[in-house]
Amino acid sequence: MPPDAVVFDLDYTLAVPRRDRATLLAEALDAVDAPQASRQEYLDAHGRNLTGESRAPIFAELFEGRATDADPEAAADAYRAAIADALEPVDGAAGLVADLREDYRVGLLTNGPVRAQHDKIETLGWTDLFDATVVTGELPAGKPDERAFRAVLGALGIDADAAVYVGDEVDADVRGATEAGMTAIQIISPDGPAPDDRADAHVDRAELAARLPAVVARLSPDCD
Repeated sequence: MPPDAVVFDLDYTLAVPRRDRATLLAEALDAVDAPQASRQEYLDAHGRNLTGESRAPIFAELFEGRATDADPEAAADAYRAAIADALEPVDGAAGLVADLREDYRVGLLTNGPVRAQHDKIETLGWTDLFDATVVTGELPAGKPDERAFRAVLGALGIDADAAVYVGDEVDADVRGATEAGMTAIQIISPDGPAPDDRADAHVDRAELAARLPAVVARLSPDCD
């Protein structure tokens, strides 16, 4: 039988920046006279700060031990504004979600601080697009922790074995979803991770709207 629910990741699954994140980060740091940090340094700090209200703790960690008077909260605000200005939906994403809601419960589970992720959702005009929206900043833990997946499943009123998770990251999305008992579809893109064999299916991001409904329909949540 097909699943009862489809849950999406947000970043690089349903929405992407028009400009690369490393450039946006560099410009935001420059705007507040902060020392530069690499995209990987940012991602490492982000991975240790998946909960909370804002990205300020991420920037506080990046600034630690560096000679700077830059305000981490100001850096967080500058980076949030830069991303909002650059963010755009994947082609057909909103229509895809609306169409899926005719047959399934549809949720969003996204890693990150509360203000940062809700700002993206509002910028995209997707506040009411999903049956349930969960931002890990509001939780005790982020993906791949099972508690994050249980939160969105609970909000949807669906058991893990009746749900499919759609995301691009190997660890946070594919591993996290499968270990939580969900079926996983990995989104593939030229700049993203390679296909992971733990995913039950793979869909190219450029073909998301065209291909995903058929892939979901033929997946049984308890398939091998």
